[in-house]
Amino acid sequence: MSGIHIDPKIIEDMKKKSYGVYNHSAVQICSWTKKALLHEGTCYKNKFYGIDTHRCMEMTPVSVFCTNNCIYCWRPMEFMRLTDIRPEEVDDPKGIYEHLLEERNKLLIGFKGNDKADKKLLEEALVPNHFAISLSGEPTLYPKLPELVKFLRSLPQTKSIFIVTNGQEPDMIERLIAEDALPTQLYVSITAPNEELYKQISVPSYPDAWARLNRTLDLLADAPVRKVARMTMIKGMNMNEELIPEYVDLINKMNPHFVEVKAYMYLGYSMHRLKRENMPTHEEIKGYASKLEDQSEYAYMDEQEPSRIVVLKNKNNCIDPIITQPYPELKPCKSI
Repeated sequence: MSGIHIDPKIIEDMKKKSYGVYNHSAVQICSWTKKALLHEGTCYKNKFYGIDTHRCMEMTPVSVFCTNNCIYCWRPMEFMRLTDIRPEEVDDPKGIYEHLLEERNKLLIGFKGNDKADKKLLEEALVPNHFAISLSGEPTLYPKLPELVKFLRSLPQTKSIFIVTNGQEPDMIERLIAEDALPTQLYVSITAPNEELYKQISVPSYPDAWARLNRTLDLLADAPVRKVARMTMIKGMNMNEELIPEYVDLINKMNPHFVEVKAYMYLGYSMHRLKRENMPTHEEIKGYASKLEDQSEYAYMDEQEPSRIVVLKNKNNCIDPIITQPYPELKPCKSI
C-alpha cells in the first residue's frame, strides 16, 4: 500500500470526469479511443506514429502531483503541490498496472452494449499495446519510473511506450538513460523560449526551473531514444514571430527527431485562467509551424486539423515515424 494518496474530494471530481483512480495513479479513456471504437476517427499519434488508438492506455503514476502549474493545463493543477516523493511511499509498477488495467476495463465496459461499437476492436482494446505515461501530473516525479518502463516493456503485447515530461526532473532523465529504461518515445514540453515567458506560462515550483529544463534538453541531445519537442502555442502569449529564433535554439539543444506544434485548447480548468481568444486556429498553427520550418533544420511532415497540430521532422535523420516495435533501431540525429 502506498504512503501517498489523493484527497477524496479530488478523487470524486476525477471520477466524475471518467478517471479510474488507484491510490496515487490514474487512467482515463480519451475521446479518441472512444471514437476509434465507433469508427469515428483516430488520434494524431496514430496518423503520425502508427499507434493503435483503441489500444492506447493513457495513464499516470502520479495523477495530481506536478512541479509546474501551467496556465494552459486543463487539469486541476491548483492541487498539484507534492514534488518530493520517496520510493517507500509509492505503489510498485506491477500493482499500478494491474489496478489501472482493471479500472480501464471498467471504463470500457459500456461499449459492450453499444451497437455502434466494433466488438472486435473492443476485445483488442481490453489488452492495451501502447502506454502513454502522461495524462496528468508529472511522471518523472514517480521514483520507480525506470522500473515501470521496464515492467511495461516486459509485457508480451507492448508495442510502444511514450512518456511526456516537463523537463523539471533531469536527475530522473539521467536515471532513465543510465538504467536502460528509456521509453519508445520521449516528449519534452517546451512552453516558452526564454526564462521570463517560461515563468509566466509554466509557473514552476522550482526557483531554478529554467536551468532544470535546459539540463534535460542537454541530457537528451544524444540519448538513444526517439525524441519529440512539444510546443503548446497560446495566442497572444508565446507564438509571436520574433520568438522563433529562441525556440530554434532550444530545439537544437535537444536535437529531437520531431517537433509537434500544437494549439492550446480552451478546455477544463484552463478556462479559469485563459480566454477562448488564446486558442489558435489550425491555420494559425500551420502558419507558425511554417515560419519555424523556414528558420530551422526541421521540415513539414504531417498535420491533423481536429487536434490543431502540425508535426515537423528533423532533416538530418531518417528514422521511420511509424513505430512497429517498442525499441526500434535508431539512426542518431546529426548534431545541428
